[in-house]
Amino acid sequence: MEALIIALLPILIQVESGGRVDAVGDNGAAVGILQIHKILVDDVNRIWDTDYTYNDRQDARKSAEMCILFLYHYGQVYERKTGHAANMEVLSRIWNGGPLGYKKKATKKYWEKVKKELEK
Repeated sequence: MEALIIALLPILIQVESGGRVDAVGDNGAAVGILQIHKILVDDVNRIWDTDYTYNDRQDARKSAEMCILFLYHYGQVYERKTGHAANMEVLSRIWNGGPLGYKKKATKKYWEKVKKELEK
C-alpha cells in the first residue's frame, strides 16, 4: 500500500493546491499543498505519537509525511474492515472525506478530479 500512496501523493497535491505551499482553503481551515485541516494533524499525532504542529501544514515535506501516515493508517483500517485491498479511489476518498470517506457519496466528485489527473 505504501507504494500506492507514494504514487498518489503528487496527484493529491495537484488536485488540492496545484502545488502551492501557500494555498489556503475552506475559509482558512485548510492549509498548504495538501490542504490539511488541524484535526488531521491531531489525528496523525495521536495515532503515530508524532509531534507535528499546525504550522507544519505549510511545510511541503511535513505535509507529505502527514498525508502518507494518515492514508497508511486508514488504508489499513479499510482493509481490515472490508477484507479488500485499498486502491487509489479508496485512498483518495479517505483523504477527501476522512476515515470513512470511501463510503461518502460526496467524495465521489473528488475521486473524479483525482482520476482525471491520473489520466494526464
